[in-house]
Amino acid sequence: MGSSSLQGRIVLITGASSGIGAIAARILAERGAIPVLAARSVDKLNEVSAAIRGEHAVYPLDVRDADAVNETVRRVAERYGRIDTLVNNAGYGEFVPFDEAPLSHFQEMMDVNYMGIVRCCKAVLPLMRQAGRGHIVNVASLAGKIGTSKATGYAASKHAALGFTNSLRQELRGTGIRISAVNPGPIDTPFFDRADPEGTYKRNIRRFLMKPEKAARAIVSVVATGRAEIDLPWASAAGTKLVQLFPRLTDGIVARLLNKK
Repeated sequence: MGSSSLQGRIVLITGASSGIGAIAARILAERGAIPVLAARSVDKLNEVSAAIRGEHAVYPLDVRDADAVNETVRRVAERYGRIDTLVNNAGYGEFVPFDEAPLSHFQEMMDVNYMGIVRCCKAVLPLMRQAGRGHIVNVASLAGKIGTSKATGYAASKHAALGFTNSLRQELRGTGIRISAVNPGPIDTPFFDRADPEGTYKRNIRRFLMKPEKAARAIVSVVATGRAEIDLPWASAAGTKLVQLFPRLTDGIVARLLNKK
């Protein structure tokens, strides 16, 4: 598992029916891995499946349902004998001013973006512990490191995902199981159909939007190498580090550059 070869690797990917999850699944198959696509929409999964060459599998899954998560993991393990890598990619965002956001806004986003990761890790870890090896890749966001206006619910869920990832990495040291985080900035995907239905934010940050292929390739790279964490794109990642180091000095700059929703 320390090798960068993906040949024959069984990779379970949640949120694989569109966007970077779907693209990552296709790239993994091209590189010899066996992607197992999981998401809620059967129709979208089938569309993605039709475009993938090479062995792969499809399982309808809602990460909010613990029983469904456990059953899906059981079925995948029964079919292939193992799960080498879990990519927790399922998630969504909604950009709403805090005063206008009902409690359900926070609860539902946390249920998918954070608890979905927890449920999938709970289901997969016993298999990996038994095997003495494995890899979990949690797709979080730069929003998990820096907050912006109208993203209190989304940023909180991604902060939770990163905190969980970093803690679990320490807990699993020496077990042969690796934990990674992929933290992309804004990506030009269907994510914005729900997060920004009027298109205001997307128009305002158009020049900063990342191509989904770049983020998908970063996920595949982390799957292949086991790198603990990657932030992208480079410029946004560097800016985020500056904000973390000098929060008071950079607060005004963040407001001018990033509060575009």
